Amino acid sequence: MPSRNILVVNCGSSSIKFALVNEADPHFPLSGLAERLGSEEAVLHLQRRNADKESVPIPGADHIAALARLLPIVETVAEGQLHGIGHRVVHGGEFFTAASLIDDEVLDAIRTTSPLAPLHNPANLQGIEAAMALFAQLPHVAVFDTAFHQTLPEHAFRYAVPDVLYREHGVRRYGFHGTSHRFVSRQAADMTGLAVGDSSWLTAHLGNGCSTCAIANGQSLDTSMGLTPLEGVAMGTRSGDVDPNLHSHLARTLGWSLEQIDRMLNHDSGVKGLSGLSNDMRTLEQAREQGHAGATLAIEVFCYRIAKSLAAMGCALSRLDGLIFTGGIGENSPLIRSRIVAHLKLLGLELDGEANARCIRGVGGMIHADGHPRVLVVPTNEERQIALDTLALLPE
Repeated sequence: MPSRNILVVNCGSSSIKFALVNEADPHFPLSGLAERLGSEEAVLHLQRRNADKESVPIPGADHIAALARLLPIVETVAEGQLHGIGHRVVHGGEFFTAASLIDDEVLDAIRTTSPLAPLHNPANLQGIEAAMALFAQLPHVAVFDTAFHQTLPEHAFRYAVPDVLYREHGVRRYGFHGTSHRFVSRQAADMTGLAVGDSSWLTAHLGNGCSTCAIANGQSLDTSMGLTPLEGVAMGTRSGDVDPNLHSHLARTLGWSLEQIDRMLNHDSGVKGLSGLSNDMRTLEQAREQGHAGATLAIEVFCYRIAKSLAAMGCALSRLDGLIFTGGIGENSPLIRSRIVAHLKLLGLELDGEANARCIRGVGGMIHADGHPRVLVVPTNEERQIALDTLALLPE
């Protein structure tokens, strides 16, 4: 049976990130991004394997127009053999514990869950509906960021708020980045010769958005993000955990509206807010080397909060087979990894300096010092995990 091709689609409100995944090929034959959709500056960026990046202007294009422009390119690269489309959906609420073939019932459930992710689910839906209109003959699969965390025990996912808020309004901790946490924990098991069903990991997905997770025997037992992706550690522009009474304090003392506070916590906080400089960790590391006080503070807060979260995640595990770093920062910043591990001495962690420095630009591997618990860098591949989840639901 020839290897199958899956188009993976991740739709934002004005963008579409995509990748063509072949199940037998470790590299993407085609990937790219359509951005600034709905404007005259809309553009389609394409990266074919072993070729220079192309940028195609698509002025005024919406999601349907962008996908229509992309379709013949995908079919050409796939040599007419496209077998399905996998869609990233941020929030599945309590409806979904795994990927699902998309039908009217699944679409209704995604709509119902939209109030829990108002910036993400409506955009995901828009992309799904556009793709289904253009690729009506193909199976479509929804893969949910929250699904992996549906194994959290109730004592981990419930908030200490009135029961009616959970029972009638779904107010609970859901967690995100599930596709990444799931992928890297399985990769780590393979790398270390452990069975997925008999392994225990702490994972740190570190990028512009960040989260930690405790994973035992292939199941998520706790994670740092909650009802929304704002809860948890400090991130690029998100504050992470703050005093819940901060909202009323700012409203009383500064007269801020809920919208102003929400924007500040989601878009103007994190390392960007602390540094007063940037949410790009590469910029902050360079500024730190030059003595920039804000960048230095932002990095220290970032690393301490992640270490603190990882230590807390340890409460969910009965043993530790290793700590996994992944995501853009987790895979590429020896400094951040070393500063986080320096705060985790109670876990007995210590890095090998040379091994840590070597793991950048897609290079993964073990970075712990001899005689100390495992620490690994594992490049994530959410697109491949979405494709694998999609393939698993296709007919043989």
